[in-house]
Amino acid sequence: MGEMVSYRSNGGTSEGYLAVPAAGTTGPAVIVIQEWWGLVPHITSVADRFAEAGFVALAPDLYHGTSTTEPDHAGKLIMGLAMDQAARDIAGAADYLAERPEVVGKVGCVGFCAGGSLALWSATLSERIVATAGFYPVLPWERMSPDWANYAGKTAVIHCSEEDGTSAADGVKAAQRAIEAAGGECALHDYPGTRHAFFNDDRPEVFDQQAAASAWARTLELFRTRLGAAA
Repeated sequence: MGEMVSYRSNGGTSEGYLAVPAAGTTGPAVIVIQEWWGLVPHITSVADRFAEAGFVALAPDLYHGTSTTEPDHAGKLIMGLAMDQAARDIAGAADYLAERPEVVGKVGCVGFCAGGSLALWSATLSERIVATAGFYPVLPWERMSPDWANYAGKTAVIHCSEEDGTSAADGVKAAQRAIEAAGGECALHDYPGTRHAFFNDDRPEVFDQQAAASAWARTLELFRTRLGAAA
């Protein structure tokens, strides 16, 4: 089990859920970005899973204390999210993790749904973030105006659901083209028959165990390859 922590964020303070490996263990770091629901138990459990895999994981609370289970409320929250503040929260999380005594290695970022787009964006915000994984990203890039040139030498993986249009979706292809044009690497993975949010095991109506297991294994491989060895 992890704990809530505070960290510096561009002159202010942000909060997040921190999960670390077993006592005495060091490893690389992963930022875990929430879905549009907020910092809910599913996201903290993902951070715990990363810690069990040997990573130091931090899930920033981008809504600063608010979460929901109602789609209408979630839609309002994500549309009201100030992207400049989210950028500071994510970049601050990378700096915080890099300073943790348990962190040996580099920093990666993973996100889900709206957080999938934010995770892919994160590598343009911080030089520390060198690998990203976006699960079924949905936010339009216009809201973030990413400077894709910062992806030079970095790696992204995008997990695509069939419901969202697979890897052929316009937003996915746009991100891949921009990352590769910047000198980065971008791998796309399709999961046939899946619905949006297929990784979320708190939502049995969309959860796909086989696809989730495959996407998790690919994400761990990405981070272990690009960030350094984890226990």
